[in-house]
Amino acid sequence: MSRDYKHTIQLPATDFPMRGDLPKREPGMVRAWQENDRYARLRAATIGRPRFVLHDGPPYANGAIHIGHAVNKILKDIVVKSKLVSGFDAPYVPGWDCHGLPIELAVEKTHGKVGQKLDAAAFRAQCRQYAGEQIAGQSADFQRLGVLGNWNDPYRTMDFRYEAGMLRALARIVERGHLARGVKPVHWCFDCGSAQAEAEIEYADKVSPAVDVAYAVVAADRTRVADAFGVAIDANAIVCVPIWTTTPWTLPASLAVALGPDLEYAMVRGPDQDGQPRWLIVARDLVSRALARYGIDTPELLGGGVPGAMLEGVRLAHPFYAGRTVPILLGEHVSAEEGTGAVHTAPGHGQEDFAVSQRYGLLERFSAAEINPVAANGTYLPGTPPAGAHALEGVHIWKANDLIVSALGDNGTLLHFERVTHSYPHCWRHRTPVAFRATPQWFIAMEPANLRADSLEEIARIGRAGGWYPDWGEERIAGMIAGRPDWCISRQRTWGVPIALFAHKVTGEPHPRSVEFLRVVAERVATQGVEAWYALDAAELLGEDAKHYDKVQDILDVWFDSGVTHECVLAARPEDGLSKPAELYLEGSDQHRGWFQSSLLTGVAMDGAAPYRQCLTHGFAVDAQGHKMSKSIGNVVAPQKVMDVLGADVLRLWVAGTDYRNEMTVSDEILKRTADAYRRIRNTARFLLGNLAGFDPATHEVPLDEMLLLDRWIVHRAHAQQVAIVAAYDRYDFPDIVQRLSNFCSVDLGSLYLDVTKDRLYTMRENSVGRRSAQTAMYHLAHAFVRWIAPILSFTADEIWEHLPGAEGDVLLAGWYGGLAPLPKDAALSPVDFERLLALRSRIQTVLEPMRAAGSIGSSLDARVEVACRTGGAFQTRFAGVADELRFLFITSGVELVEAESPLPPAGVEAELPGDAADPVRVRVAPSTDPKCIRCWHHRADVGSDPAHPEICARCVGNVEGPGELRLYF
Repeated sequence: MSRDYKHTIQLPATDFPMRGDLPKREPGMVRAWQENDRYARLRAATIGRPRFVLHDGPPYANGAIHIGHAVNKILKDIVVKSKLVSGFDAPYVPGWDCHGLPIELAVEKTHGKVGQKLDAAAFRAQCRQYAGEQIAGQSADFQRLGVLGNWNDPYRTMDFRYEAGMLRALARIVERGHLARGVKPVHWCFDCGSAQAEAEIEYADKVSPAVDVAYAVVAADRTRVADAFGVAIDANAIVCVPIWTTTPWTLPASLAVALGPDLEYAMVRGPDQDGQPRWLIVARDLVSRALARYGIDTPELLGGGVPGAMLEGVRLAHPFYAGRTVPILLGEHVSAEEGTGAVHTAPGHGQEDFAVSQRYGLLERFSAAEINPVAANGTYLPGTPPAGAHALEGVHIWKANDLIVSALGDNGTLLHFERVTHSYPHCWRHRTPVAFRATPQWFIAMEPANLRADSLEEIARIGRAGGWYPDWGEERIAGMIAGRPDWCISRQRTWGVPIALFAHKVTGEPHPRSVEFLRVVAERVATQGVEAWYALDAAELLGEDAKHYDKVQDILDVWFDSGVTHECVLAARPEDGLSKPAELYLEGSDQHRGWFQSSLLTGVAMDGAAPYRQCLTHGFAVDAQGHKMSKSIGNVVAPQKVMDVLGADVLRLWVAGTDYRNEMTVSDEILKRTADAYRRIRNTARFLLGNLAGFDPATHEVPLDEMLLLDRWIVHRAHAQQVAIVAAYDRYDFPDIVQRLSNFCSVDLGSLYLDVTKDRLYTMRENSVGRRSAQTAMYHLAHAFVRWIAPILSFTADEIWEHLPGAEGDVLLAGWYGGLAPLPKDAALSPVDFERLLALRSRIQTVLEPMRAAGSIGSSLDARVEVACRTGGAFQTRFAGVADELRFLFITSGVELVEAESPLPPAGVEAELPGDAADPVRVRVAPSTDPKCIRCWHHRADVGSDPAHPEICARCVGNVEGPGELRLYF
């Protein structure tokens, strides 16, 4: 009758559950963090440490969070928590962007536009309430993601103290000479009814009418043109400069034609007009393409080689306004890439047009209605002259295109017409085309006070310090700053912070005491909100001057709201551990044209310095096919659903493991694979915790120099991993960390160390050195491992910490584990030696696998191995001393080291070991013929050698009743 030895086996035991059951367990942990005010406890414990401030770029307070929000907040949380573990004071104050049009539109759906059901003040109150409701929902979801922060007191751009801070920031910008007012063309959305910032513009395809239009040289200037080209012009010929445009609706505002000063122009014969010959002036490089559009295959050159500069000032006739003379101007923006080399110039509808017209003093010669005949709703103003027989006033510009093309055809000035699909600016909110409109606006000017040059230098300075992540971010934002126009900061809307200036009724210039008044108004706004401005009687501040000034009714661009968080949050909340500049700004890749840029410009405008030392950019989440997430397509992965089905830690693992420098691909299948990876990590932790049952580090820990060699080696491996992982956290390389965690769990631990040490842990005496050595190693591994994962797998790390012997306080305050160390130089085996043995182990396993498959053995313990090596060779010299224990490393029932003279016996499989090409080793694997021990499952010749224990080996007898076995290596 067999004897039961189960009570002599030390099996793992832990309350740490195998199933994560994250969707059920995580919400309770969030509640506990909230109830215990974990964030405040962390802040209190880290005061006095070196500080690392990651500044939160505010999401917009409208709608439920999406996967992009989750990516952003999780990345930030990983950074903050990694800095806590690294020994920093790392405060995190989340915030929200609360003003702006989307909230207005949401309120309008319920209450109508301002003046219909609610006055402006009541409407703003509804906007404030709506934004607060949106923030509450988003905050709950962010906390459910495991993001720690000051959720009890976040910053909100609609808070009175914040609104006051915005006005103080504007005062500083005005004080330093960066504010300008002027009638300049800005992107205008007819649906918004307001100017748009560069960051509010996206480009999409649009079908537009492309026309070539002939501007005839006036009779008085024909001789000058003839002299320039050195030709005699036919008296009956019409001499024209053709232009090409995809915006015929701008032709009523056409006030000039621009040529390239250095481009060479040719005079060629064009198509006749009503039987009259027509001579055209076209850029020489574009002649063939232009004439081909006009139906002329073989150009007839009448004169050429004339630079545009020689034609400056030549007067042309407007194509359908008979009383308007249009001069030729010179502009560096004119190129020979497309069109005709001549650009019709409407200063009210284009930045370059405006600049060149301003340089020539053209704007003073025309009325405001002639410069910009388009109203805020996109229709032509009353009094706009007709285009030929077609009335324009009251007609929307998009509909007017066809009317104007028809008028050009009627009067013979239309040389060519087609419809083209091209990239065109659209409003990012409405997805509708925008237009340039010259309107009175307030600007932060890029040139007068050197804002552009100073900003570019700050970008370069950050780059020299390695502060752009990825490094291509420097080139991207520098290019945008170098080419951007003045920043239009005024909006013609209701819900926002007013531009609290007084503008002169005649000149439009701000009052000379504007800086002083802004600060006075800010004090009132700090206690009463923006209504303090609207209730203010100008005479209270201006006295008798009030009759000469108007209160500005425009509000500030929302990009100004978020752009000055460095002043209104970082500088304003030292009690929260904040200060500027922040160490890190972290946002999506669109923020080089958004928040990164608005923060940089306001920072340089106010302080002469960027408000951040580092900028990290992450990509957008896309589906498995690389498509953007869209509800209409049905490819949205909602973070709320992922948390409800898989858990927040799985979502966090996906975020950390994905290369955020590119588009981040996510799908149900990808998340399923991530859940599998999570389970491997969790199972590893559970195995470590299970084998620490009964282990008290105070009494059972084995000193490093007394541990078995394999245990010492795995601590060495963990030390190397920790060095690499900490470095990866420092450079924000989270995918590298996840890859290292995965490899360490599956390779170093799962398929090697944990597998090999089971024998020692289960079969040796409970308090034997061999078993306590393995437990000590696992204690070190678990303490290091939980810290490695804590910034990423926040919930799981807390779970592990609760079950880990010797764990006290908060895992985020524990620091990187200090109990790891590399192998000493005098160790019996070096890391290289281990590599060679592991290579041999791997080779043996490739022989064992087919034997298992064939049924000749059941497990590797059913086999025995012979290792043949050259006498006096490197293998024999290094490993003869550990040969007796190699069977435990290889998990076989026997390993015999056979020494032989060269050549080696032919039997077996040759194993190539690292660094030993000149010292080949052969292995031969065969089923063991020895009986099997029912306790340790090893096949040993000494099974039954003790009559009292006929079914177990002598080693097990010693572990059950004797002094136990002695292990030194494995």
